Amino acid sequence: MGLILTLAAVVACSGYIIWQISGLRELQNNLVDRNRKDSLQLLRIQNDLNTLALAMRDMLDNNEPYPLTAWSAQFQRVRDDLNDALRQEERVAVADRTPEQRQYLKNSMAQFWDAVDRTFALAAHGKPDEARTQIQLSLQARQAALSTAVARLLVQNNESEEQAALRIARIYDRVQQQVYLFLTLTLVAILLTGLYSIRSNRRLFAQLAALSAQRSELAQKLISTQESTLRHISRELHDEFGQILTAVGAMLSRAGNQVPEGSPLRAELREVAEIAQTTLDKVRSLSQALHPVMLDETGLESTLDWYLAVVERQAGIHISYEKSGAAYAVDGNAAIHVYRVVQEALNNVTRHSGAGEAWVRLRYLAKTLELEVEDHGSGFMAQSAKQGIGLVAMRERAELLGGAIEFAHPVPSGTLIRLTVPREKLGEKLETHAG
Repeated sequence: MGLILTLAAVVACSGYIIWQISGLRELQNNLVDRNRKDSLQLLRIQNDLNTLALAMRDMLDNNEPYPLTAWSAQFQRVRDDLNDALRQEERVAVADRTPEQRQYLKNSMAQFWDAVDRTFALAAHGKPDEARTQIQLSLQARQAALSTAVARLLVQNNESEEQAALRIARIYDRVQQQVYLFLTLTLVAILLTGLYSIRSNRRLFAQLAALSAQRSELAQKLISTQESTLRHISRELHDEFGQILTAVGAMLSRAGNQVPEGSPLRAELREVAEIAQTTLDKVRSLSQALHPVMLDETGLESTLDWYLAVVERQAGIHISYEKSGAAYAVDGNAAIHVYRVVQEALNNVTRHSGAGEAWVRLRYLAKTLELEVEDHGSGFMAQSAKQGIGLVAMRERAELLGGAIEFAHPVPSGTLIRLTVPREKLGEKLETHAG
């Protein structure tokens, strides 16, 4: 809504300014410029009338050696220039000039030239005194009237220019006020929108933080419950079923010893005992796979030594295991999470990469524990992390440890998984969530 209001204010102010500028341009083109051009033509007419006035003064001077007809050519030149000036002036004259004013100037000019023609006609017929009398009585008065009319038009143009200047100034003032108002409204809209956005973002971030905390808590409970369940099943398999199968094997051995040598029953009992022993070995192996007892008894380092050898034997790949740094205890919760990351990473190597070799590096650094699992197989794309629950679980375990996990592509191909865990997080105990 704030953005819509801001855009509406911009559109409205822009339209208003464009309208005012268009009106200003029209005012300048139709009034100011035409008024200026009209004033120039009026000044031209006034100058020609002054020239005629000087010429008539000289014609009345008896000391002039020239006859009156000698001024005929000069009057004709001025007449031609006046006619051209009148045509130009009529073309650019302002629109508010009345038809009476236009007609008065045209009629006065025509009457003046009629009187001039009569004057030169008298002079041509040898009547210079009558011609001079005509100049005194008629021409000079008509010239003065024309000069007064032109001066009045010039004054009118000056007043019109002053009014146009005032209108232009008012337009500039309105536009300036509108710009200030627009800027004020825009700043207010931006301020309100910004405050609302900040408030909404803070509320949204608070919701996201709450959801993230709930998700992290749920993930921790799920993983803890999973580990607790796996530990329980592992112990049940190792203790209960293991003891049962051990007892069955012992009973079969005693029963076989009581059967005569060479009896078919003795061979069958021995075969059943071997099956029981094989089943016992598989149960113990499954128990170790679900939750190695070594994690609780000897810690992470010894468990990895055992587990990597098992993966090499079962998957048929070569694993290069490198340890560096002064070893320190990794127990409880941290040991289980690090072990599960290694387990899932090697599962990806054996199932998806197609590589025949892998590298596992465990670095005991001063402030962090760093684990790397690398292969040079086919690798996996980034979207695989969204599709595989195992990779998601690795990220969750890294977050629960307060660490970070990175999925990279080493040169020339393959996958590199790097887990980094702060050292102070490595001694926390696993919480049990039974249900």
